[in-house]
Amino acid sequence: MAVSAKQVKALRDRTGAGPLDCKKALEKHNGDIDAAADFLREKALKDGIKLQGKGRAANEGVIGSYVHFDNRLAVIVEVNCETDFVAATEQFKAFAKDIAMHIANMNPQVVARGDVPAAQVAAEEKLQLERALDEGKPEHIAERIVKGRMNKWYEEIVLLEQAFIKDDDKTIEQFVQETVAEVGETINIGRFQRLAIGDSG
Repeated sequence: MAVSAKQVKALRDRTGAGPLDCKKALEKHNGDIDAAADFLREKALKDGIKLQGKGRAANEGVIGSYVHFDNRLAVIVEVNCETDFVAATEQFKAFAKDIAMHIANMNPQVVARGDVPAAQVAAEEKLQLERALDEGKPEHIAERIVKGRMNKWYEEIVLLEQAFIKDDDKTIEQFVQETVAEVGETINIGRFQRLAIGDSG
């Protein structure tokens, strides 16, 4: 079916994908913008996972920053890519700023699950198991419950597993993968520091 420029623009505004990709997605889904948007998101994730999986060195990048309107909260975050060309683009700088803003609002403790200290994980697992047993759950059920609660706990403290503050339909990990697919380079979120007045922790 014929796809109008208005439909292509609407899909571009929603997904940020290129005009040709939007046109093809709309043709493939008979002009259904919702279906085309879902398709493009899935494609971006697959493309991003493939690129990230190549393990190319990401030694360039920027320091993203965010200062809250009342000047009582600020974040700086290191975001890496492969080339200074991508690092200099407005898209990459905006991505780094979005990550900094997300950290300011959602207060993650670490970037990835593997960054959580083993002792902290063990203490939380023990606490959740005791809780489940205190609730009267049999041990084999309690262990399943603990697994679910641990995943929820990771979602609260691990940056990559949190729902993105500007679009809670995707995680930060998915946001990274979509951006990787768009810029065509590996992206890593490195160190971050969140500073808040009155917070000494």
